[in-house]
Amino acid sequence: MTERSHESHENVPSRQRRRFAGISSRAYEHPADRSALVALRKLSGFDTVFKTLSGLLPERSLRLLFLSDSVRVSDAQFTHLNDMLRDACYILDLEKVPPMYVNQDPQPNAMCIGLDEPIIVVTTGLVELLDEEEMRAVIGHEVGHALSGHAVYRTILLFLTSIALKVAWIPLGNVAIMAIVTALREWFRKSELSADRAGLLVGQDLQASMRGLMKIAGGNHLHEMNVDAFLAQADEYEKGGDLRDSVLKILNLLPRSHPFTTVRAAELKKWSETRDYQRIMDGHYPRRDEDKDTSVTDSFRESAAHYADTVRSSKDPLMKLVGDIAGGAGDLGGKLRDKFTGQGGGPAGKGGATDGSGDSARRDEPGNPDGPGTEQGPSGS
Repeated sequence: MTERSHESHENVPSRQRRRFAGISSRAYEHPADRSALVALRKLSGFDTVFKTLSGLLPERSLRLLFLSDSVRVSDAQFTHLNDMLRDACYILDLEKVPPMYVNQDPQPNAMCIGLDEPIIVVTTGLVELLDEEEMRAVIGHEVGHALSGHAVYRTILLFLTSIALKVAWIPLGNVAIMAIVTALREWFRKSELSADRAGLLVGQDLQASMRGLMKIAGGNHLHEMNVDAFLAQADEYEKGGDLRDSVLKILNLLPRSHPFTTVRAAELKKWSETRDYQRIMDGHYPRRDEDKDTSVTDSFRESAAHYADTVRSSKDPLMKLVGDIAGGAGDLGGKLRDKFTGQGGGPAGKGGATDGSGDSARRDEPGNPDGPGTEQGPSGS
């Protein structure tokens, strides 16, 4: 049974799990999360907006809203969720258990918001969709957000998104806000990868984490789904298509606050197989009392190394092209043309003519944007 350290973590569920005393959020934070947050803070005007909104946002009103129109998780209400919340805070050694509310909403969702102190909100759609172990990973995910201090930026993102819609009719009034909203969304997508890792540390059941992500994508039809096939979708998504598809992937992702579900599952599985994850499970991890001594330069170096490795190992056509350019590959013009038209990079006579004489022959090929075989689907997410 999980040990109990102090009164705030009483009544935790009975299950053998490792506890990570004093763990720093650096242990599970995705390198892209840290670097995106650094880039966000450097965005022109962000500091001014952040300081202003920190004083103006109606956090007290937000808390009263959930208190008045949602169900607060406690020993008397949603006791099984309360047990999971206490257990998650105990495992990640979050001393103060944040209040958690269940909100009536058929859309499966959860969030961690708040400026002074985090609040966790889960919807009824999510509670009804997931089993106990899947829900445990989700609550661990939100506690990970709280430990990482993500709640503040998430709250500002929600507020700015609402403001952007209200001032969209004002000429240029929306431009500055949308620049910050776009940067916040980019950071938040990366922070979700960090929180998924925290959820795995809490649940300590990779299959439950995978099932939860599958259900969020495909609903409560687990008997119709398969983890391996779901992960194969992520692989197909990453490496499929040509440069046009790479651009469409980016356009599809920009308006979203979360990464695509198959990508999250693949990223989490990949991390679960690393030495870093195993070291955490063995009790070797960065601790909070060491955070003040952390080198910013080392963090930048780690993030840079991560991006370089991502470009190097990616199967996406655009990332491969970036890798070719970085590696000083020759005939970049030809490579760009061939990748955008879906052709191979073969020599003349095999992958297509190198002069104008082959244009008419290539026009009818399915990969060519001017050919009759081209079919472009919708770009909305």
